[in-house]
Amino acid sequence: MKKILLVIPSIDIKDGKTVRVVHGIPELNCEEYGNNPIDMARIWRAENAKLIHIVDFDSAAHHTKNNWGIIEEICNSVIIPVEFAGGIRTIDDARQALLLGVCRIVISTMALESRDEFVKLLDEVGPSKISVALDIVKEEICVRSRQVHTGVHYLTFAKEMAALGVTRFIVTDVERNGVMGGPNIKYSLNVAKATGVNVTLSGGIRNKDELIDIQKFIDMGIDSVIVGRALYENRFPCQKLWRVAEAGIFN
Repeated sequence: MKKILLVIPSIDIKDGKTVRVVHGIPELNCEEYGNNPIDMARIWRAENAKLIHIVDFDSAAHHTKNNWGIIEEICNSVIIPVEFAGGIRTIDDARQALLLGVCRIVISTMALESRDEFVKLLDEVGPSKISVALDIVKEEICVRSRQVHTGVHYLTFAKEMAALGVTRFIVTDVERNGVMGGPNIKYSLNVAKATGVNVTLSGGIRNKDELIDIQKFIDMGIDSVIVGRALYENRFPCQKLWRVAEAGIFN
């Protein structure tokens, strides 16, 4: 059976509103994005998305939970899985996030800075409920809302995570994030090859032709993509996009 590339719309939240993110920096009051994340989730569900990716920028930057009520309402408002990233630094954060109803949490800072606690979390909830984010600037892992450059090479970190039992990475070239400059397939492909772990590519997608390019690497481990700006700014019709993906005709 032909494998199908999963296209995942992203909802980025700051101050309770949907925002555009450029180079990892959230921008408020972008007209195309509306302001209500709950309405946006319902729109993506109506457009036949199979999974929604949510990033809480307030939680990531300031470790607050001011938007978590919104995230819980999104989980209660759509009948598709919701993946959540942003500010999950402790086991208690992770437990609370999962109680919101999300299917999977995305970890970055905790995995690098609190390795023992991350291992405990992995043992407690299992790898299916965790993705590890590889936010990369010039081959270097960045953490704490992408503001801290760690000096750690992304492949070194990815191999360490795979050795612990991590089964999914979200790979983002931060410099491509939100600038409509095309995806960095190389980073994702390198991670997939080096670890044998499934990869979600995030950042830079402009059009359906780039999805067709990524589809070529699905057997190598890049099985999904997160798309933000291109969907919000209507670079391609959503309904047509998902029908094409579901038919498995990206070739």
